[in-house]
Amino acid sequence: SGSASASLPEEDCMKLNPSFVGIAVSSLLAIDLWASKRLGVCAGEDSAWGSARPLMKVIEVSGHGIPWLLGTFCGLCQSNSSAAREVLLNLLFALLLDLVLVAVVKGLVKRRRPTHNKMDMFVTISVDKYSFPSGHATRAALVCRFILRHLVLAVPLRVLVVLWALIVSISRVMLGRHNMTDVLFGLLLGYASYSVVEYCWLSPLSAPAIFALW
Repeated sequence: SGSASASLPEEDCMKLNPSFVGIAVSSLLAIDLWASKRLGVCAGEDSAWGSARPLMKVIEVSGHGIPWLLGTFCGLCQSNSSAAREVLLNLLFALLLDLVLVAVVKGLVKRRRPTHNKMDMFVTISVDKYSFPSGHATRAALVCRFILRHLVLAVPLRVLVVLWALIVSISRVMLGRHNMTDVLFGLLLGYASYSVVEYCWLSPLSAPAIFALW
């Protein structure tokens, strides 16, 4: 076997002798796929919790980008307060940034959705055939941080906002839309994206041309 491996190209020898990191990553991905399939209890009507699938799809719509974009834009058009317009304009910027970042990462990684997923999502685009990261999870984390930072809410409502973000994220795995790592990375990306929004915060002083439109 020693003479045979000596005659093999270097890349083939590397495949025969995978590194510890490669083995660890492959093992983690295998665990991710196995656990995600086990947790996909609402992936179909005949699944373990198939009767809860309609409720999970309502939760799915609550974290979809289109309702958030339309709602934010309508609120921006109808707002009579300069402070409210500033917050809504930055929320619109945050939602658009989220869409761009998720689309770019999905296009680069190109990880296919779980095999047990049913492609019956509400309004999809071409990049939605990929699963990494979860756009719903990034949006949930981003919107959650944004609301907690810029809206004055009572403690019970703040808890509900956090619970909504967690439920939206968990529902992605339960519906079979994503693997667990898609959701976990999505939450991290959304959490980090909010810091970008804060750093680039749009105000009448920093972006007078944009505010002049409103």
